[in-house]
Amino acid sequence: MTPTRERQRAAARARLEREMSARAEAAQVRRKRNAYVGAGLAVLILLVGGGYATYALTRPEKKPAPAAAAPDCTWIPDDASQNPALKDVGTPPTSVAKAGTQTLTLNTNLGQIEIQMDVKGAPCTSASMAYLAGMKFYDGTKCHRLVTEGFKILQCGDPAGNGSGGPTYKMAEENLPVNQNPTYTRGMVAMAKTQEANSTGSQFFMIDADISAQNLPAQYTVLGKITKGLDILDKVVKDGAVGADGKATGDGAPKDTIKFDTVTAGAVSAS
Repeated sequence: MTPTRERQRAAARARLEREMSARAEAAQVRRKRNAYVGAGLAVLILLVGGGYATYALTRPEKKPAPAAAAPDCTWIPDDASQNPALKDVGTPPTSVAKAGTQTLTLNTNLGQIEIQMDVKGAPCTSASMAYLAGMKFYDGTKCHRLVTEGFKILQCGDPAGNGSGGPTYKMAEENLPVNQNPTYTRGMVAMAKTQEANSTGSQFFMIDADISAQNLPAQYTVLGKITKGLDILDKVVKDGAVGADGKATGDGAPKDTIKFDTVTAGAVSAS
């Protein structure tokens, strides 16, 4: 091989080595640059992510607006234009006591009867009865119905005196003695209603003997129990009822007229 050819080959190898070296250096520069860029992006992501996390953790929590408090009791309007026997004395407050007992005192021409109302079991009914007593709704009224056949009850609380009257509102039933037999026991006081639901008004009945579920289903609100004057109820029931013709009957007006001079409600007691 001639010296000229050897020099040419040596020069070619040198150029190749220089090119490889340059490429290696360029590749190294790119790797470093990419590493710097990647690290920068990672830091940026961490900063942004960390900042969002910090914001999410430290930003004030938006509290939902408080819901409007539901009323304890709903008084359903009753149409006085359809029933002139209704007496308008307004409506009780919708917020009522929901625990304890309250005494309803019936001062009658035959003596005093006290009813311990079950405020916990029948809060709306108790509040309604106390409100009506405070409005003198019952003053001067009389018990209009006595039943002695099938069960023994004395029904009162109608300002019209014939079973058709009440206030200009009604309410839902509560404190029902479901799955109990007898459903209603001697000394209990329950609320009268029509065959429709949510039709409890001002009329109530006092129970003189236990009543089976077959004779009276658990559809009537239990207001409470008689704690004084049960002997008065006993006498009225014993003397019986009379019809419009004045003859004895198992379902009519009590022979012994019982009239409320005043009806008052005491304060709610914790016991």
